[in-house]
Amino acid sequence: MIASGTRDRQKAFLARLSDRELAALPHLFDFWALPHQVPPDGAWRTWVILGGRGAGKTRAGAEWVRNSAEGATPRRPGRSRRIAIIGETYDQAREVMVFGESGILAISPEDRRPAWIAGRKLLVWPNGAEAQVFSAFDPEALRGPQFDAVWADELAKWKSGGTTWDMVEFGLRLGDDPRAVVTTTPRNVAVLRDLLARPGTVRTHAPTRANAANLADSFIEEIHRRFDGTRMGRQELEGMLLEDAEGALWTAAQLEGASVRQVEAPDRIVVAVDPPVTGHRGSDACGIVVAGVFMRGPPQGWRGIVLEDATVEAATPLDWARAAAEAYHRHGADRLVAEVNQGGDMVEAILRQVDPLISYRAVNARKGKVARAEPVAALYEQGRIRHLRGLGALEDQMCLMTARGFTGAGSPDRVDALVWALHDLMIAPAKSHLSPRMRRL
Repeated sequence: MIASGTRDRQKAFLARLSDRELAALPHLFDFWALPHQVPPDGAWRTWVILGGRGAGKTRAGAEWVRNSAEGATPRRPGRSRRIAIIGETYDQAREVMVFGESGILAISPEDRRPAWIAGRKLLVWPNGAEAQVFSAFDPEALRGPQFDAVWADELAKWKSGGTTWDMVEFGLRLGDDPRAVVTTTPRNVAVLRDLLARPGTVRTHAPTRANAANLADSFIEEIHRRFDGTRMGRQELEGMLLEDAEGALWTAAQLEGASVRQVEAPDRIVVAVDPPVTGHRGSDACGIVVAGVFMRGPPQGWRGIVLEDATVEAATPLDWARAAAEAYHRHGADRLVAEVNQGGDMVEAILRQVDPLISYRAVNARKGKVARAEPVAALYEQGRIRHLRGLGALEDQMCLMTARGFTGAGSPDRVDALVWALHDLMIAPAKSHLSPRMRRL
């Protein structure tokens, strides 16, 4: 392959090309495309390209439109004749999807470049193919027109996404194989979730770093410095769809607001452990969460801080016991608490094998998971808890814990450990001042 060959081999290859071939080389997108920019094989109706900021989504969408409209020669018909180009607003569609650096006009060869007819909001190719520009803010404008191809950009940001996409579906009806491409940074909105769940939808995905060769080094360094380890970073940089379950006790927005980069050492630190029922490969993970509390007055209105999610997939009980003990010493913890409903005295015995001097307390679950989690969720609602960055897996589980139970796969081991840690640090001490009757409520 020329692209992966030596520099001398590449120079020799380029030297053999004519001026015409050299001019065509930048437009051979099949050669330059990144894996997530290549249309998937198969009989799909909608291709969703999920990606972080700057991951090359716009270029992929523009190239797909170009490939659909162009024929073998400038005047030969292509696969599509009537195309819809839909942005969040008309101005954004025009400036990004049509005139942008990665837009249709910029990436088209001179002899195949479409003409822009501003008064009609229309692109017209030399072969007669047309692409009309629409705004997602005006779904009624899509009532009536019909298409054989659609490019929709930033669907997850559309204010009336569901209504507008319904109009797109009604209009995508020409030809033998009408198709749509959606390029978007993921957000947890119904229109995107529903679209991804359809059997006719395929997806590709890439983080911002996948396109680092085409981005400024300073941009990559700054955004990762600011957002690495945050839920916003996972959404905007990694291009991951972070879901909140309906009726969730915690939400992504709430946890994003609780994120902090660093804190002084808390006055008291606890490591909480939620041991798996069994101890072999294939068991649930062992939830291990480290949290602290400030006891000399609330810093800026909050007191609790979640420091680390040290959860492990343990092959044996000794594996999770070692991981818990290491977290205990790494943070200079004051206590290790562990739920013993399943393991009883064996939990302490295993931990003592690893470190007999650990300050240990067993806790028993007398209530269900939701009942235990709700008082902790209330602390978050009151703005009393903060999270250090890098707790993405824990936060994902939190957003799937609802008043009806955990809606994710497996057991909410990380959430269980979190609940025990904050219960020991903040809820149990508060209850100790109540009457015995009130403690039972």
